[in-house]
Formats: sequence, structure tokens, C-alpha cells
Amino acid sequence: MAEERFLLVRLGSLGDVVFTLPALAALRDTFPGARIDWVIDRRWQALLDGNPDLTNAIPLNDRSAVTFLACARTLRATRYSCAIDIQGLYKSAFLARLSGAPRRIGFTSTFVREAGAAMFYTQRVAPREPHMVGQNIELAIAAGARPSKLRFPLRVSPAARKLVDELVLRTGWDRYAVLSPGGGWRSKCWPPERFGAVATMLWERHGLRSFVNGGPGESSRAQVVVKSAGAAAPAAVELGLAQLMALLQRAAIVVAADSGPLHLAVALGAPVVGLYGPTSPARNGPYSPADVVIRNASSAETTYKRRDAYSSPMLSITVDQVVAGIERRLNLASAGVSLPH
Repeated sequence: MAEERFLLVRLGSLGDVVFTLPALAALRDTFPGARIDWVIDRRWQALLDGNPDLTNAIPLNDRSAVTFLACARTLRATRYSCAIDIQGLYKSAFLARLSGAPRRIGFTSTFVREAGAAMFYTQRVAPREPHMVGQNIELAIAAGARPSKLRFPLRVSPAARKLVDELVLRTGWDRYAVLSPGGGWRSKCWPPERFGAVATMLWERHGLRSFVNGGPGESSRAQVVVKSAGAAAPAAVELGLAQLMALLQRAAIVVAADSGPLHLAVALGAPVVGLYGPTSPARNGPYSPADVVIRNASSAETTYKRRDAYSSPMLSITVDQVVAGIERRLNLASAGVSLPH
């Protein structure tokens, strides 16, 4: 029997790519000799660099029609036996269809982000797992994978480690916290002034200085955190993806809302406190039993509609709640409790 050739289509974003890694791992554990390729937006390619489960990462350099069609020709030439669209958008489903794979697997029309995308699949999966990691693994199982140990084989490059080592050396902060005040859209965010109060607590109680992660377009938010923290004097940093991975991996604690940096920190094994408001941690929260989730919202307040204003569930989270969560997580970290790999 010819060896299987799998194509994964998950173009972005940061957290969603991280949530897909265990599905890739399940395929590799089941089909050790298979070809397994992944189409991904070049912006997120560093997440796949050095991944031992992957044969090839196929980057999309931009979103132009020329680039899209050139990628489709490359995919068709590989003659995949199965394409798995994990993204559930027209563009991702269309790439799976253009690959020429006779089997094309995705979620049902009631679950994908763009319902019409499901018409491009030959097999549709209605997920039962509550968390996105489990749902993505269900797609891999539909392709023939067996459930395997949950793992996130992220590789932090030596160059990225060196840069962060130099940053730590310059600051003198051998132990540090990472605060990430961004959240994709404003309704998932916690006010930066409150992050500043958290930075003050970390310094006064634990002697921990804080790096404030600012992604693209978030520098002003990071600066508000720095200004609000006063004498705690956190440092705002805007790093590339590879360097952010290195920074998160060695952090003593990471505090963030439901966002890509939060999910990346969890996958790298860093101790995490996650702040959740409109979105559900049951669906996309930390999956280490040691990590702490702060949420006051009811199930009726759960929504994934993007809003450009602070949500009442996020505003209801107090600094005292977050401080208490940090204390719990630091205590567990000192006891050696972390995400099993």
C-alpha cells in the first residue's frame, strides 16, 4: 500500500496554529513514514521551524491571487491522498480542493467559520470535544490518526535564545514575568493600567521585573503598562515570533488575556495566568491543570463577536483577583507542577 500523503491547511493565526500542533503530532505518531505538509501564512512559519512531525511547511508569502494559485499548483503536483482543512474558511477550503486530494476533511457547515467552506470537503466532522485542541485532533482521527499523548513540539532557535539571553543580561533580570496586554480585539483585553498594577505587585512581593509584550500595533498599550507601573519599571518589548518564544519559555510567570501569546506560553510550558471575559476557557483556555484562569462571566455572556470596546466581563476582573491567581500559580510552579509533555 502506498504511503499516505497528508496536507494540513491552517494559515493562521498564532493561537490557532498552536492549537493545531497536537493534531499534526497524532498524524505523525500514527503514520511515521507519511509525508505531512502544512500550508501556513509566512508570518507564522517560525512556529513550524524544526518541527520533527512535519515534512514541509509551505508558506504563503501574501494573499494575492497570483501567490494563491501558484501555491495551488505546487500542492497539486505533490498528489496528496488527504487534505485536512482546519481553518474552515473559503480560502483554506479552496486550497484543500485545489490540492487535488481525493479525501478532503473539515468541520461541518454549522461549525466552520464560513459555512459555505464545508461544500469543498468529502468528509465533514461534527466535533464533540469542548476545547479547540481536541476538536482539531478529531479531524486528524477522521483522517485515520490514533489518539496519542498531547504534545507541542515547538523548537526555539539558538539565535532566538541568544538574543533573549543578551536582553536578560542587559537588564540583569535573571527571573522575570511577561505581561501581554493585547488580545486580538478590544473586548478580550484587560485595561493596561491594571497590568501596570500587577507589575508593581510582582516587583514588591516577589522581586520580579516584568517584560511587557507588545505585538504589532500594540506599542501604545504596552507603554501605558510601563507608565502605570511606576517604580516597578517594566520594559516594553516588541519581538519577532522566534524571540517571543524564547522570552516566554524562560518566564517565571506569564499573565495574558485570551490571545496568541497566552496559548504559545502554555505550549512552551511556562506558568500562566489567563484572563477571560467574553470567550470561554473551556474552548480555548490553558489545558495544563496547574495554570490559573480568571473569569467572572456567565455562560450567557460567552460570545466570539469582535467588539472594539472593553467588555463588562473583562472589566469585572479586579487586580486583586489576578494577584491571587498569580500567587497560586507561582506556588504550583515552585512545587514543579506544569504541563505534561
